[in-house]
Amino acid sequence: MSLLKPRLTLVKRSRKPTQSLAKGITAGLIGGLVAVAARSLSGRVYPRRPRGVPEHPELPAGEPTSRALAIRKKLADSHTLHWGIGAAAGAAYGAVAEYYPPVTSKDGASFGMALAALSQDGPLAAVGLVEPAETTRERTSEMTSFVIFGIVTETVRRIVRRVI
Repeated sequence: MSLLKPRLTLVKRSRKPTQSLAKGITAGLIGGLVAVAARSLSGRVYPRRPRGVPEHPELPAGEPTSRALAIRKKLADSHTLHWGIGAAAGAAYGAVAEYYPPVTSKDGASFGMALAALSQDGPLAAVGLVEPAETTRERTSEMTSFVIFGIVTETVRRIVRRVI
């Protein structure tokens, strides 16, 4: 007489989430938005310029100003631009991370440094939306804030992706 006993397994089976572009974009978008807030806070802790030095010095008297320059300056100071670019960058990062996990190396710091290079020395600086860093303090402040952006984006993306 043999009784059949159910087998107990002590090994927990891990369930790998299936790849989903929509979930990757959503998780990255949320991560990017949280990271913009973190980047703003890091700018208050370690600002580009020492306290008391104006962020945008006025043009000297006699320098010609144009309407286009005023519009660019206003747009660059806009919080909407920062939030929009942060959300778009996070969404793109989430989409890429979904199908190419090595992009998440160094917990997102590499993403932040790549984004800094693209925005500070790339197209945004070329069209005048970003003021290029001139001093060492400005460069280190910008790079620090972008590394924080990358790390926060990856951390939040990973958590949200597990939940959804």
